[in-house]
Amino acid sequence: MGSARSADTNAFPPKIPEFKRFFHAPRGSLVCQYNFMNNQTKKFFIYTRKSTDDKDRQVRSIADQLSELKELARKEDLNVVDVFVEKQTAKIPGRPVFGEMLERMEKGEATGILAWHPDRLARNSVDGGKIIYLVDTGVISEMKFPTFWFDPTPQGKFMLSIAFSQSKYYVDNLSENIKRGHRNKVKEGIWPQMSPLGYVNKNKRIVPDPEIAPLIKKTFEAYATGSFTLRELRDKFNALGLKRKSGKELAVSNYQKLLKNPIYTGLMKYNGEIFEGKHEPIISKKLFDSVQEVMMRKSKPKSRGLKPFLYRGFFRCGECGCFITTETQKGHNYLRCTKRKNPCSQKYAREEIITSEIQKEIKKVSLPDDWASWMLAENRKDMLSETQSSTLFADNTKADISLLDSKIEKLMNAYLESALSLDEYRDMKNKLVNEKQLLKEKLSAFEQKANNRFELTEMFLKCNIELANECINEEKLHLYKKVGSNFQIKDRTVFFEPRGAWKNLLNSGIFGGNAFVSALRADPILASNSDFQFWRCSRVKYPRLQVL
Repeated sequence: MGSARSADTNAFPPKIPEFKRFFHAPRGSLVCQYNFMNNQTKKFFIYTRKSTDDKDRQVRSIADQLSELKELARKEDLNVVDVFVEKQTAKIPGRPVFGEMLERMEKGEATGILAWHPDRLARNSVDGGKIIYLVDTGVISEMKFPTFWFDPTPQGKFMLSIAFSQSKYYVDNLSENIKRGHRNKVKEGIWPQMSPLGYVNKNKRIVPDPEIAPLIKKTFEAYATGSFTLRELRDKFNALGLKRKSGKELAVSNYQKLLKNPIYTGLMKYNGEIFEGKHEPIISKKLFDSVQEVMMRKSKPKSRGLKPFLYRGFFRCGECGCFITTETQKGHNYLRCTKRKNPCSQKYAREEIITSEIQKEIKKVSLPDDWASWMLAENRKDMLSETQSSTLFADNTKADISLLDSKIEKLMNAYLESALSLDEYRDMKNKLVNEKQLLKEKLSAFEQKANNRFELTEMFLKCNIELANECINEEKLHLYKKVGSNFQIKDRTVFFEPRGAWKNLLNSGIFGGNAFVSALRADPILASNSDFQFWRCSRVKYPRLQVL
């Protein structure tokens, strides 16, 4: 009995079984132990992002985000598989690093995401919807944020969708504020974005780049001649050092875009609308318009390997309208019709015969060499004796500019009163702004060069002297294109349509037409001073005579 008691006494209080003693552990230790084991089995990706192209400067840097997220992972004993760092805006879908992370999660490499805030993951509806869908399908089972609570429950997904919507609202509102600021700037004549090639930003304005601006001007001047293709232009000016601001070489498409940009004329095209800029233009509006005309009528680049014939692509057949091609036979060049449209009866013509025909036809619309030299000397005398400049043209031009300003203002009022649609307003305003820019350039040219009409007359007379040169080369052909157009060959005879001053010289009767020109060529000394005085006054009566 004693031993039994002793045994009972020793057994009192009775020992608590191990499985029962577990329940007497400190409160919460079972949950902590379960969470520790669960976090170790779940795999997490860390995702950090920092925008580089918007004003998201209040968000922590990538280094700060990584530090906070690694500290969170350490505190909660999370199993971090990999870290993703991205430097790209989230306002549009298509982020490569973000896409790679979701693709790896779909493969089962991780089931959780660590990020600073939901706006680091998505600022657009596509990416936000993708994340919520992956939560619905169980691909993403958990997301942790230092600044946001999430739980894969209906309530948690609802709050997450609200966070994504707030992020998208922030981006949309920020974008609208920026656009409004840009619109106000262009209305004031200030370019609102990064300076284009040829300009640099200085004191919140754009000014011509002293190194690149001259190359931009030369690019326009070279293409306006019509002698270069865009590819040839790229090769030549890339070699001269014309490059992007990043240092990369310009492509053909970059040159095409550059040549179509009106900002170099002092105008700004923003959202399809033309505005007057306060920046200094690099080229004139006239040169810009010439480039646009050349670009519109520019033919396809010539195929490589073709022989450099002088008249290639210069003539058309006067019978069927096809192009005239050149062939070499027995050491001589012959011109013939390609006969690609219809049967044609035109025969071969020697290149030398066509050259003489050109000279003969050009003389019919040009002045004699002696008379042109005499007129050139007289024109220089008039230019030296000119002491007074009329202000009538300047006053009229200023009045036209003021009238255009009032028309632009009326257009704005009509648009605000819904009398015009936005497209109608933009089209009409662009037309008026272009007209105003041309008038401003004409006024500036008149004020800077009061003797401009004398200079144009001198250019016309010098062209006549150059036409007297019997030598024909590619430069001479370019001069012929100024004299006339639509050059044709029929029955081994050259025909063309004179234009500009040469057409006026032939048909206006200023010199009595063809008969007078022929008489001058027969005896230029007999030309009277009265005839020259009449011609001198006709420069005002026939302004087209000054146009080359």
